[in-house]
Amino acid sequence: MGRADPEEGQLPAPVKPPDGGWGWVVLLGCFVITGFSYAFPKAVSVYFKELMKDFHVGYSDTAWISSIMLAMLYGTGPVCSIMVNQFGCRPVMLIGGLLASSGMILASFTTNIIELYLTAGVLTGLGMALNFQPSLIMLGTYFDKRRPLANGLAAAGSPVFLSSLSPLGQVLLEKFGWRGGFLIMGGLLLNCCTCGAVMRPLDMGMKRKMEKAQDKYEAKEMLPIGGKSEEGISTTDGTKKAKKAKKKPKKGKKLLDFSIFSNRGFIIYTISKFILVLGLFVPPILLVNYAKDTGVPDTEAAFLLSIIGFIDIFARPACGMVAGLKWVRPHVAYLFSFSMLFNGLTDICSARASNYTGLVIFCVFFGISYGMVGALQFEVLMAIVGSQKFSSAIGLVLLIEAFAVLIGPPSAGRLVDALKNYEVIFYLAGSEVVLSALFLAMATYCCLNRGKKKESPPEKNPSAGGGSDTEEAESDVQEAEEHSSDNHQPAHSTDNAVVAASEEANHVAEEQSGEGGGCPEGDGEVLARDGCNADQTVERDSF
Repeated sequence: MGRADPEEGQLPAPVKPPDGGWGWVVLLGCFVITGFSYAFPKAVSVYFKELMKDFHVGYSDTAWISSIMLAMLYGTGPVCSIMVNQFGCRPVMLIGGLLASSGMILASFTTNIIELYLTAGVLTGLGMALNFQPSLIMLGTYFDKRRPLANGLAAAGSPVFLSSLSPLGQVLLEKFGWRGGFLIMGGLLLNCCTCGAVMRPLDMGMKRKMEKAQDKYEAKEMLPIGGKSEEGISTTDGTKKAKKAKKKPKKGKKLLDFSIFSNRGFIIYTISKFILVLGLFVPPILLVNYAKDTGVPDTEAAFLLSIIGFIDIFARPACGMVAGLKWVRPHVAYLFSFSMLFNGLTDICSARASNYTGLVIFCVFFGISYGMVGALQFEVLMAIVGSQKFSSAIGLVLLIEAFAVLIGPPSAGRLVDALKNYEVIFYLAGSEVVLSALFLAMATYCCLNRGKKKESPPEKNPSAGGGSDTEEAESDVQEAEEHSSDNHQPAHSTDNAVVAASEEANHVAEEQSGEGGGCPEGDGEVLARDGCNADQTVERDSF
């Protein structure tokens, strides 16, 4: 009854996600982290006017604070992946919470805009990046069958926090000024440490339970044996020591797994995501100014973003529930491409909206499509690369997205200044999103067809390819445990079992050879032990 003890520097044995239990606490922590990561850079814009007065700078200078935060959130993805693979999710999140909080606290004592860039921009942005990525990794660890719903609920943190942090920032600004507001915001970011503390590693908890159950079973099995129990215990200890001695040389652990670039699905996803980010964030950034240019009052123009946020709150969990349906989940990539197509067509159709009613209709449809994209983007990535390589995959994807974030919105702003026409910008942004949707759908369809043609001839296991990563890992672990249990039986029953099994196997082999079963003569014991059934051989080799 041997068990695989994960050594230092090696990945732990795959553990089945509970899809509930403590996972709901992890989901709540991920909800809070996602809300802070995406909403905080936008909520800080409430303080920009006061910063412009105190530091005598322009709007573009203060806007760099939010831009640096987002650049750190996306651009430090590989650094986060390396730290997670080296130290684990919980320690990284605790450090990130402290950095994010200390950045805003130090920002409240700054005397110029450059110091704000380094504190509120770099330090706080890095802290939120060290929280955001590990929280998604832990969410994928605790959920498998309910993972689409969990991703949708966690993604809803962004619009919820955006609709709450902005009014809170305005109240703090009026009562305490921007320095007091930054100080209190820094205190709020300490909640990221609380969220990091609840990210309990799943494999360690399950490993302890399995070890306790295993020890009880072995003790119960060996106690009645008497004198032979010591022999059985010494044999088991010897095999464990031999396994550890063999495993010790394999201490190398990849801090950043670049082998995911050999996955065609990951390449397709990365390219489509880069094209998507070029145009996805442009409409909400330019929406308020676009409405003002069409004659909409300032208060009503600002309310348009609230409409998008309110619709987004309900769209993300709803889309997660739809993506978790049995007949939808195998095709979640196509649902993601549909959501991008929906979003792009919404931008194109709203380019000529000339009154407030048309803009409200645009906000409703944009909120639905934007929520669908937000709920599915990480679910699709998890489905492509699996939970084991997700930590490296998300870091590399966020790094590539950082370039698109730095290219898309600034380029749109320059085109607006040059052309003085928002209609062209909406057409351009919508076309980019539609292009990413078509590329993802067509490339995925072609790759799936090629994959099916290559995998269809062997047909080793009829259930292969249709299950999740956890189900495949479970079958591997179960097969290994069955095999190891046969090799670690107590010594008192070994001889009788071997004799009885060999006699029965020889008898079966003789009957099969007499009936024309296909087993050669003269090899009764060998064939009975190894098996002459082709299906059994294939099933063993498949593991």
